[in-house]
Amino acid sequence: MPPAGTVTSNSGNSQTAINESNGTVSTNTSTYTAPDQQTVARISAGILDLLLPHRRASDPEVDATPADFPLQMEQLADFINAGDPILFTLPGFPCKSPNLVKVLSHLPDEGERLSLTFLNGLAEQIGKLYEPGAKILICSDGHIFGDLIHVPDDHIDQYSDELSALIEREGLGHLDTFDLRAVLGDLPFDEKRARVHAKYAPTKEELREQVLTDEETAKLYRGITRFLTEDTANWTGTKSALQRDCRQRAYGVIQRSRAWGDLIAEQHPRSFRLSIHPQKVGVLKFGIRLLEHTDMWMTPWHSSVLHRPDGEWELMRSEEAAKVGRLVERGGRPSHYETS
Repeated sequence: MPPAGTVTSNSGNSQTAINESNGTVSTNTSTYTAPDQQTVARISAGILDLLLPHRRASDPEVDATPADFPLQMEQLADFINAGDPILFTLPGFPCKSPNLVKVLSHLPDEGERLSLTFLNGLAEQIGKLYEPGAKILICSDGHIFGDLIHVPDDHIDQYSDELSALIEREGLGHLDTFDLRAVLGDLPFDEKRARVHAKYAPTKEELREQVLTDEETAKLYRGITRFLTEDTANWTGTKSALQRDCRQRAYGVIQRSRAWGDLIAEQHPRSFRLSIHPQKVGVLKFGIRLLEHTDMWMTPWHSSVLHRPDGEWELMRSEEAAKVGRLVERGGRPSHYETS
């Protein structure tokens, strides 16, 4: 009988386990016979084929195939050769935007529920191709840059706690969560942020050089600057002063985001790295799209969802959804908008 909080599965004679408290993977492979390499390659390509329709691409003109992702093929092959469950790590689900023109509240709503259900379903599909299955670790990054985006830590705690409760309530057994509370003991969040930044973050000078010379970094910088500008409520200064402030904070957000990514890689070195940001083929991270939307940078935590008559769900700013739909509540809280 496995200990509480452990999921076990058998592949041949190999018993594998994922500890749900921290997403770590352990395996007893002493009697496991790995499949031949042709089978390993076929399963790896099949898993990427499941991911590709949902790829969030910074190069959408590329008709990508599994062969365009050699790093990911190697990572998948490593798990399959060992007979281990595949661990995906996904930084994201930080907190809601502080601008209530864009979102319904500071707590998860239908956008998060749909997104998490989608991710869990993706892991279930992988399990049909590869019997040991898959686990997706949601690495909530709100605390790492909460001070820069002007969201209080207690709101981030409430968002993260409700996210975990939602996963349990919906029975999303292929998902787990991880956030800054899991590392550096009981230190205050400001101290944790400072330590993670000091250990992992690139310098501002390095980042500025990348913004000038690397188009992908420049796109990310512009996208985050735009989000910070939109998310800043009750600004009393000039528009130009707001732009300057947001440009400076954008550098900090990218620094902390990269630091968080490196910390995750250190905590979970053996994982397939997903990203909610658009990514090119062939890079270390695989961009994943959670819900349909016209803006490739939009996420459930920067928007609300509108349920259309044809059954489709679309992410959009709350003020825009309110113009065409009626507000729906679930559990006494605002959930989404719905058109009749």
